Amino acid sequence: MSNAVSPLNGKSAEGFARVAEAGLKGMITIRADLASKGLAKALKALGLPVPALRRIEEGEARAIAWMSPDELLLICAYDEAAATAATLAEALAKEHALVTNVSDARAMFTVSGAKADEVLMKLSPVDFPKLAAGEMRRTRAAQVAAALWRSGPEELSLVCFRSVASYMFGLLEVSSRKGGEIS
Repeated sequence: MSNAVSPLNGKSAEGFARVAEAGLKGMITIRADLASKGLAKALKALGLPVPALRRIEEGEARAIAWMSPDELLLICAYDEAAATAATLAEALAKEHALVTNVSDARAMFTVSGAKADEVLMKLSPVDFPKLAAGEMRRTRAAQVAAALWRSGPEELSLVCFRSVASYMFGLLEVSSRKGGEIS
């Protein structure tokens, strides 16, 4: 049996902001009617709400993000993703729903520091000064589809496909180099 590894083994870079691959993260895609009582009940059993439009609800051990009108992304510990996905699939068995463990198909990054926004301002068409805590954005970072949110007072988190993790890290690292600050 192989050992799971994150796309870039926790690689990080220091510039005017810190860029880091977040390591192994459990990620579960849930496709369903977001107004379904069955979905609300299944998530409540995990201590999670159904997030509002373009929102991410972060708890101590898990987060749940709105991704589209019929899609959510549950983020949890990597080693609990398979069991959590199975629990959700069983709870939603009578619903028109799809639950998929996508942990090995995604990569997650954090950009932190007082000028973290500036790193992503160069790559994404998002008004970062207006990006509120808990607001989820699906966008592009250069040529890469990404989802991002403000995960702390001076931190942004970003999820993309694992297949472009190296490219994404390169984009973030170059955008964070000292001397490249916007202000």
